[in-house]
Amino acid sequence: MFIIYIYNYIAKGHSSMQIFSRLACLGLMFTLTGLLAACDTQQEEVNIYSYRNERLIKPILDQFTEDTGIKVNLVTGEADALFQRLQSEGKNTPADVLLTTDAGRLYRAKEAGLLQPLESPVLIAAIPAPLRDPDNQWYGLSYRARVVIYNKEKVDPAELSTYEDLAHEKWRDRICIRSSGNIYNQSLLASLIAHLGADAAQAWAQGVVTNMARPPQGNDTSQITAAAVGECDLAVANTYYYGGLLSSENPEDREIAGKVAVFFPNQNGRGTHINVSGAGITRYAKNAGNAKRLLEYLAGDKAQAWYAQVNHEYPVKPSVE
Repeated sequence: MFIIYIYNYIAKGHSSMQIFSRLACLGLMFTLTGLLAACDTQQEEVNIYSYRNERLIKPILDQFTEDTGIKVNLVTGEADALFQRLQSEGKNTPADVLLTTDAGRLYRAKEAGLLQPLESPVLIAAIPAPLRDPDNQWYGLSYRARVVIYNKEKVDPAELSTYEDLAHEKWRDRICIRSSGNIYNQSLLASLIAHLGADAAQAWAQGVVTNMARPPQGNDTSQITAAAVGECDLAVANTYYYGGLLSSENPEDREIAGKVAVFFPNQNGRGTHINVSGAGITRYAKNAGNAKRLLEYLAGDKAQAWYAQVNHEYPVKPSVE
């Protein structure tokens, strides 16, 4: 059509200058039309690298998109693999947000220079200081208590007291726990080092290994299941795994939950250890503004209530039950 238009214009006897001027105007018109079309079709977005299981985070991300119009592109994977990917991509990374299962991962990302500070009065007002980075490079969004799950037929809860007590010889061959390579256990051990010192924490870890009923295997649900069926008497697990079994549509899961109960250690002292799930904005985020909106949304009342009611996690915002 463009060529036919110019041919007709020449046929009418216009000068070369007039033809050139018309070509320039038409070229500008088509350029502007293309730019306007691109603006009309371009959608705001935010890109996430997530260590969290997709089913535990995608529903609230979909709600964020519905409420804000900002598209969320979610990449999930193993923690170490995504960490290495973010490092190797450098300035070319598409990731705007790093979402993790534990503050230990966020600490590592900060130390590696993969995050940037985020100044947000909204986040600071919503999230207590112990649940966010002092330099504002990451913010906790939910947390889970790391508790002792016990078989109700084999253990009197009066026997239970502290994490330290799990190393006592009375628990010989009675404990199920995940591998020491798991970040939840690494964070628990770090808390024991902080409270007891390195030597005492190492002695505790050796005592727990001695008391294991089986070699470490599986996730926290596997530990709870093992305690329910009698492979061990105690399991160390995060609370939301128990909540998932208790509210499952599968009657076998609910039966497992019914055979065990939850004990919160160290209630007469420093309290039960928690694992914090949170997020930070990546150092080279291309959509930092949208990333900020996302984190503020996840710290809002709707998302915080979702964490509690659907994921069985504790909200970081004190005003949300």
